Amino acid sequence: MTQPPTIARIALIDVLRGAALVAMAIYHFAWDLEFFGYAEPGMTAVGGWKLFARSIASSFLALAGFSLVLAHSRGIRWPSFARRLAKVGAAAAAISVATYLAMPESFIFFGILHQIAVASVLGLAFLRVPWFVTAVAAALVIAAPSVLTTPLLDHPAWWWTGLSETLPRSNDYVPVFPWFGAGLAGMALAQLGLRTGALAGLAAIAMPRWSGVLSLAGRYSLSVYLLHQPVLIACVFLFSQFFPAASQTAEMRFQQACEVRCTQERDAAFCTAYCLCMLDAVEENGMLDPLLAGRADAAMEQAMAAMAESCTAETQSNSGGSDVR
Repeated sequence: MTQPPTIARIALIDVLRGAALVAMAIYHFAWDLEFFGYAEPGMTAVGGWKLFARSIASSFLALAGFSLVLAHSRGIRWPSFARRLAKVGAAAAAISVATYLAMPESFIFFGILHQIAVASVLGLAFLRVPWFVTAVAAALVIAAPSVLTTPLLDHPAWWWTGLSETLPRSNDYVPVFPWFGAGLAGMALAQLGLRTGALAGLAAIAMPRWSGVLSLAGRYSLSVYLLHQPVLIACVFLFSQFFPAASQTAEMRFQQACEVRCTQERDAAFCTAYCLCMLDAVEENGMLDPLLAGRADAAMEQAMAAMAESCTAETQSNSGGSDVR
């Protein structure tokens, strides 16, 4: 193959990576406020916050794919590739251990760092293919969960694929399907840029002085990623010691979290009745405290699904409307 020209470091990529870190810190700060009771339960898991979180993860993965092409388009530099992979892999393992000790029922077993590590290896297979082949592969990977999900992959050993019919509980779940598609999309963009010469133009763009902090964070993104959330949690915890959040009963917390999720699809009147039904059901089965503490196991998840179906039918029957779930 004809070797592509050497591309100077693209400062814009560092700035974009730094901006993604800022966005992630904003999301995690909102999650921390929710965790300590300063925001509505379930706020960051629905609506605009949910889309915000997905866009952040997509941007990180796309930038990782883009950078993979920049770093190895002229040939895989195995020593630097191995060092980077070891760092990301070690960081991912550390996050798994730490979150397992803190939140064993929803620990991070395959989060964004796990995905970046696996995508870096899988992405090597696409370094030498035309950009449009990589783009098609990206579309197929993103679409795969819509057509390939199967209960045959429900065993925890296959959860990393993202093709299980029953999704696991985790505070950061970024499986291969569909998220590897974001990395491939970033690779396709870089490959197209190499082919058209656009990357040379990007490298020539001078960043404004105010972007220096973002650029620095982007250069040391792994360190910033690992440190920012412990720092934020410590700050919110310290604040809570002097200005504690208004106390709420467990029942109020469950009702609020249920209604936040429910109102994404149904009207407020339906959700109030439905969530009262769910509250009665979980209290009757002694599941309220484990649910709020994030200790729901597979059996509890199945029981919750059955309760949700029963409460939906009961609420729908009492309201006299049609089920449009």
